[in-house]
Amino acid sequence: MLMVSLALVVAACSSNEPKADDVPVEEVVAEANSGDEQAEAGAETAEMSVEAKLEAAANGAHRSEKNRARNAYRHPVETLLFFGLEDDMQVVELWPGGGWYSEVLAPVLADQGKLVAGNMLDDPEDPEHYYSRIARSYEAWVGEHTDTLGEVEVGTFWPPSQVEVGGPESADMVLTFRSMHGWYRNGILNDVLAAAYDTLKPGGIFGVVQHRAAPGSNPDETAPLGYLPQDFVIEQVEAAGFELVESSEINANPKDTRDYEEGVWALPPSLRGGEEGAERFLEIGESDRMTLKFVKKAD
Repeated sequence: MLMVSLALVVAACSSNEPKADDVPVEEVVAEANSGDEQAEAGAETAEMSVEAKLEAAANGAHRSEKNRARNAYRHPVETLLFFGLEDDMQVVELWPGGGWYSEVLAPVLADQGKLVAGNMLDDPEDPEHYYSRIARSYEAWVGEHTDTLGEVEVGTFWPPSQVEVGGPESADMVLTFRSMHGWYRNGILNDVLAAAYDTLKPGGIFGVVQHRAAPGSNPDETAPLGYLPQDFVIEQVEAAGFELVESSEINANPKDTRDYEEGVWALPPSLRGGEEGAERFLEIGESDRMTLKFVKKAD
């Protein structure tokens, strides 16, 4: 855990606690030493490199064994270092879903930076919709885990009608993980990119991880399967005013043939086809993914 809870300090100062002169001297000394150790631990955390903080968060006990197992496929430490994450940034994560990446980002940013989550819309007219349920679940989860996540700001990201992610030119970095195919299918990709551009400071980073279709594929055909061609994504993002800085093969998987009846969801962790063929899909692993780093060009 990267954060030291203030509850310890509050408890030590409580008027219900025994006064020092009512406690054996050995206990007073032990308590003082404990306070020194906490201060030293806090100082050590502050001095940790961003890479070390990411490693601690990615492999922390606050994450489930199931989520930690996905590190082998999603490479969160390498991916976030590639994007240039620093622990004093204001970072916006668009559509964080169940919070897989938030578990890594939030503890690293808690002390000096800030994580802003662009959550899905909890539609009061359709509260049982998939998106509504995810939105409520994520917000509740954030509220219940401030001890490890810190104070995550949760807004609604539902462009073009609702974009509550910190305000114009407020973010140092905007990140999206495996969501672009859905935005394209819903006809809002351009709205999403415009909102990301407006939210970033000049020179800010837009980081993209997306399931990758075969080169030259038709996005209208691949998006329903969860994939988009890399050249198409670059073209769309650059048309929104960004400049491609670098691409990486951190999240590449040449075993992914992208031709499954259930689309990308045939692969783990979804395994939508059930037990039939599961062994084959587990052998393939998670999808082949592009990892792209863009910058908002200064005016």
